[in-house]
Amino acid sequence: MKGRTIRFAGYKPGKIYGTLSCSSGKRMKAKNRIFFESEQQAIDAGYRPCGHCVPGKYRQWKAGKKFLQDKGSE
Repeated sequence: MKGRTIRFAGYKPGKIYGTLSCSSGKRMKAKNRIFFESEQQAIDAGYRPCGHCVPGKYRQWKAGKKFLQDKGSE
């Protein structure tokens, strides 16, 4: 990952992504973690938003609404 900026982390078994500072994410085992450079990268990989650290996007996802970002708005 040299030279890249990691901004989001994911929980592999649950396919959930969130911020690096999320208290839920900090409790997961290292073997279950995956890292993303952008939120869009996590979404494209099939991960859903964390209800703890990205609650607005989680509520949209839960309601079945579009929560994807425009490609240019990261």
